[in-house]
Amino acid sequence: MYIIAGLGNPSSKYEHTRHNVGFDAIDYIADKHGIKVDIAKHKALCGAGIIGGHKVVLIKPQTFMNLSGEAIAAICNFYKIDTEEELIVIYDDISLDVGRLRLRAKGSAGGHNGIKSIINLIGSDKFKRIKTGVGDKPAQYDLADYVLGHFSPAERKIINETFEKVDEAVECIISEGMDRAMCKFN
Repeated sequence: MYIIAGLGNPSSKYEHTRHNVGFDAIDYIADKHGIKVDIAKHKALCGAGIIGGHKVVLIKPQTFMNLSGEAIAAICNFYKIDTEEELIVIYDDISLDVGRLRLRAKGSAGGHNGIKSIINLIGSDKFKRIKTGVGDKPAQYDLADYVLGHFSPAERKIINETFEKVDEAVECIISEGMDRAMCKFN
């Protein structure tokens, strides 16, 4: 079984912002695979289904970004999964161009507070990640304002097309393994 978590902030105020690409990716994956992510449990919205012949639980933590680890740790503990092998986290990365993906099997938080929370609460930095590029902030912008801001229409088009690649990366991780997925998508 795989837990696939998309990071973001709850409430309509944050819908479709740069920081919510994880939520948007989960919505795309859920729609494509016919999974409803509408069960509130463990401080998250959850939905179970099948991807690549494997059972998955898609989750959108409802704790706000900086506390994402609370929901993810609770769900991982409830399902007793091996987080190194069975947890996939999708989130925004300002160090990547808009729409570019970077897959990693482990690593530091890199300044991302949602990832920092997950590492602290699951007790490990070894879990699969799909970083989704949202572009570097312009020099005059505050980081929080930038990531909580919306994409330009041209960037939104790129990001919407990127969700298909995110779904393909998830399927590849599940079916062929992380090493193959990193070779294919990095």
